[in-house]
This record gives sequence, C-alpha cells and structure tokens, in this order.
Amino acid sequence: MDARRIIIAEECQKAAHDGTMAFPDIVGSLIQAGFEGYAVDYRRDTTTYFLPDGEGVVLGNQPSEGAVAATFDEAGIAAQVRWAQANPPEYAYAAFCRNVKAFGCAGYMVSFPGRRVLYFGRTAETHVEHFPGD
Repeated sequence: MDARRIIIAEECQKAAHDGTMAFPDIVGSLIQAGFEGYAVDYRRDTTTYFLPDGEGVVLGNQPSEGAVAATFDEAGIAAQVRWAQANPPEYAYAAFCRNVKAFGCAGYMVSFPGRRVLYFGRTAETHVEHFPGD
C-alpha cells in the first residue's frame, strides 16, 4: 500500500481517538483515499484498513480499558452506537470502545459500499447498524 494511504488511515484513526473528526468525516476521508472499509479487533488492539483489490494495512490501536465480556448484549451495543451518533459533548471514542467491550463486542467491520457496520461478539453474535440516513 502506498505511503499516502497509510498516512490517511493513521490520521483518521488518531482523529477518532482525539475527537478531532466525526465518524462521517472519517468515512469521507477514507473513501476519498480509496478504502472500501476497515475492521477493528478489540482482542488484538488492531484496525485493518482494506482497499478493493484486497490490499490492506494493519495499524495498532490505542488499547482500550477492560476485557471483551463473554455475553453479547445487542441492546447495550446499539445504545452505545446511538450515543456516538448523537455526538454529545461528553462523547469520547475511548469511552465508546470501553463500553461496547463491556457489552461483549469483540470488534466491528465497517463497509463503505454496504453503508453499514457489523458489530460481533466472541461467539459470533452480531448486530448490524446501517449508516444514518439509510
């Protein structure tokens, strides 16, 4: 993968953590750079960014507090997504990560062409969120 795309992925990841870009802006930047999606793995503390040709880059995440709970609480995860979408002043991505892990989210996959995010648990339970407006 070319260095420019890696830098964009790194900048978007950092912006999510420090709150300098909202999710829609991060998605726009990644799409403009040619990415088709990404996958966050809370158990390995990584995010993989994918191009349509199968090429990708794996970046380390800032570790989030807590372990992934054994039980998948779909309603709890959905409530955290609503909190993130509302983007109130007290919202922080680090808190979102900590909270969804406590609700049993082991990671999530974002598909730009599919305009959705699939959250998954340790036993492969899932919760799908479509991008707002869909």
